[in-house]
Amino acid sequence: MNILFFLKPKSEVAYIYDYSTLRQVLETMAYHKYASIPMLNRKGEYTGTITEGDLLWGIKKYTNLNLKESENIFIQDFPRKADYEAVCADSDMEDLLQKAMNQNFVPVVDDQKKFIGIITRKSIIEYCYEKLKKTEETY
Repeated sequence: MNILFFLKPKSEVAYIYDYSTLRQVLETMAYHKYASIPMLNRKGEYTGTITEGDLLWGIKKYTNLNLKESENIFIQDFPRKADYEAVCADSDMEDLLQKAMNQNFVPVVDDQKKFIGIITRKSIIEYCYEKLKKTEETY
């Protein structure tokens, strides 16, 4: 099966740039109710994922931080615990499933490393659930 069947395209996904400020990232994540968000560079390449935990640990080092000051703090300066691993658009299902077991979503990149979207763990589970139901109905 082609993994692009599960793809949520970049145009439908919120993401941030590595040059975004802390305030921009906080506002984007709050608006979309994301616990983690893909991060791209100026070329549109996937460079990592920022999680709520990364933000909390990064904010901890700033004392007396207020919202105005957060406009001068760039997200690329925040350490990340672990980045979500991306898959290439031509990856196989086994590779996708291995990554989805450990991440909320799997970033997908093209052959030039450009971010093209994500595949959510939820979409994979829904697909498997539907397949299981159909299998049970035939017996």
